[in-house]
Amino acid sequence: MKRLGPVFSQVNSRQRQFEALTRAHAGDLYRFAYWLCGQDALAQDLVQETLLRAWKNLDALREAEAARPWLLTILRREHARLHERRRLDTTELDEGLAEDAAWASPERHGDAAQLREAMHKLPHKYREPLLLQVLGGMSCEEIAAELGQQPGAVMTQLFRARQKLKAIVHGERPEVQRGLP
Repeated sequence: MKRLGPVFSQVNSRQRQFEALTRAHAGDLYRFAYWLCGQDALAQDLVQETLLRAWKNLDALREAEAARPWLLTILRREHARLHERRRLDTTELDEGLAEDAAWASPERHGDAAQLREAMHKLPHKYREPLLLQVLGGMSCEEIAAELGQQPGAVMTQLFRARQKLKAIVHGERPEVQRGLP
């Protein structure tokens, strides 16, 4: 029995560390996943896959302060893997088909829905840094490190993302607004 004592306490320590990590960041992970995919069930699946991968690689986390960016990176990669594996099935829909109010969620209406739609209209190179900053709470330097870019380039992308988002929300064509590319 004595041989199992240290193993048991080591597993408990690791498990406690992981549970604390999960409690501290699960909400942020879900919000980020939801903004990436726009679906509740898929966002929950992405968070679960992220946490599973984090558990398997917990030893790679060296500093507690790096946990949030580390988890967001795992989530981004899980989301990318999802799109790599997915084959899109297409179905012809009648354009006159009205939205069924029975399955429509509150998130599909109002300002949140308008903002979400506008975010999805942004080009990927602008949407991703903006999501990392707004939902992930990451600084320009952290985003730059995550995306493999210079901080100045990230600041430019964030500025342009906000300008394009503002134009989309106000019904302008974002391409022509102030000559932004």
